[in-house]
Amino acid sequence: MKALLPNIWEWSWFSEDKQLNFNGHLLTVGEHRILVDPPPMTAGDIAFARQGGPVDYIIVTNRDHEREAASLREEFRCTVMVPELDAKDMTMTPDKTCKDGELLPGGIWVIQLAHQKSAGESALFLETGKGILIVGDAMIGHPEGSVRLLPAEKYVDIHQTHESLRRLLKYNFDSLVVGDGSSIVRGAKPIVEQMLAQA
Repeated sequence: MKALLPNIWEWSWFSEDKQLNFNGHLLTVGEHRILVDPPPMTAGDIAFARQGGPVDYIIVTNRDHEREAASLREEFRCTVMVPELDAKDMTMTPDKTCKDGELLPGGIWVIQLAHQKSAGESALFLETGKGILIVGDAMIGHPEGSVRLLPAEKYVDIHQTHESLRRLLKYNFDSLVVGDGSSIVRGAKPIVEQMLAQA
């Protein structure tokens, strides 16, 4: 568990198959302590997450980032929220669903992205600091310091995928927190703009 940004910590599980870190994030926002897209946690990670108060929510950004949400719901006795359009495709039954434009506990905005790998793929936006964008499979932080998309065969229409992602540029963010790969702590928006401009 490492400090990534003020009130945001990251832990990782390395996928031999994908050759990428699968990242989970612990957010302390307002009165809430929230896990996002949690991969396996060590005993030390769990102990760290309990410091400062109980974890009350787990947010999953897409059907494929369910990861350890079910077991950690039992561990922390918390509420799991998932995108409404992906709920039916998950192995677990969520406690709540969320949709585009919804304001979640802690002041987290949901941005649903069309034409992605899954129907419910959602980014999360925090207006805190210079703006923080959290993504699941919408963008991969790889190589370090840059972003890319999943392989083109994961999408029905890659052009529409790019068009949908341009919606993110309407938001003011300096940091990009990723579920896969390496997060970009500062100067993220120009990097995302450059990736989309080359599409």
